[in-house]
Amino acid sequence: MALGLGAAPSPALAVPESRRRSVSIAHLTDMHVQPERKGAEGLAACLKHIMNLKQKPDMIVVGGDMIMDSFEADDARTKQQWDLFTAAFRENTNLPVKYCLGNHDIWGWDKTKSKTTGSEPGWGKQRAMDILKMSAPFYSFDQGGWKIIVLDSVQPRGEGYIGRLDPEGVNQDADGTQFQWLARELANTPSRTPICVVSHIPILCAGNMISDGKMSENGMQIGAASQLTDVHKIVDLFSRYPNVKLCLSGHIHLNDRIDFQGVTYLCNGAVSGAWWRGREAYRKILNERAKPGDPIRPYRSDEGYALVDLFTDGSFAYVYVKYGWQAVAE
Repeated sequence: MALGLGAAPSPALAVPESRRRSVSIAHLTDMHVQPERKGAEGLAACLKHIMNLKQKPDMIVVGGDMIMDSFEADDARTKQQWDLFTAAFRENTNLPVKYCLGNHDIWGWDKTKSKTTGSEPGWGKQRAMDILKMSAPFYSFDQGGWKIIVLDSVQPRGEGYIGRLDPEGVNQDADGTQFQWLARELANTPSRTPICVVSHIPILCAGNMISDGKMSENGMQIGAASQLTDVHKIVDLFSRYPNVKLCLSGHIHLNDRIDFQGVTYLCNGAVSGAWWRGREAYRKILNERAKPGDPIRPYRSDEGYALVDLFTDGSFAYVYVKYGWQAVAE
């Protein structure tokens, strides 16, 4: 196990009444299930590891990028990946599961590579939502005295995407946008109810400066798909609601923690680690692609998932758990 800051105390220790555990979550993100490199077997091994814990979590929250990619994939390849993903969950866990969409779960937005027109049934986010039985791409639910808010952090930009709550050009001060919905959710939640926010792309993250950032004469530049580009507006909104305590994300395959203005932002690695390649194979690829003057990029997280305990007093504890997967040699 890799312990995170503020990791959970031993269950054998007495926990003050004010800090009783409300709910325990297994946060699984960036599974990237695929038939290659035993990706489906890796996810199954992760789920079996969770089910064999002495104290199993109350639920699983899936943080997106469930399949390797449908963004650029045709119908047959997309179906193959989703069949592997759903079989892994059906056969290896009976815990309740909530889902957050990632960029790789969206079908066909790159029309050129996916050979789609955009008129296909389920094109875009709808296919994943139908498979996962999601009525909307963003939603909230109550669990153990906490409010859990799941965001849709991936929006279209040409045939690519951008990290933000609403598409570019949308008036975010108008009713009907996701940002306005989030504002209403926070306003309508009792002030004594702690809130946890889940997104695929991080709202606020330091690791992406190392994994994606580029230095120029104008300073550090971070890709518009690495962190939510409307971060300033979201952080300002959170500052009005002290009961927003925790934000969970994935996307960059790194373990990262930021504590800012009373909110903790956790980026919780990846079930697939370095996309099922393992550290050394991934480092080799980085070195082969590097050009003179390129910055040194970091290893990605080992294959793992986060256990997050939410307590009655609005505090939390977490640990990043390596489930012992051995990457397939290239």
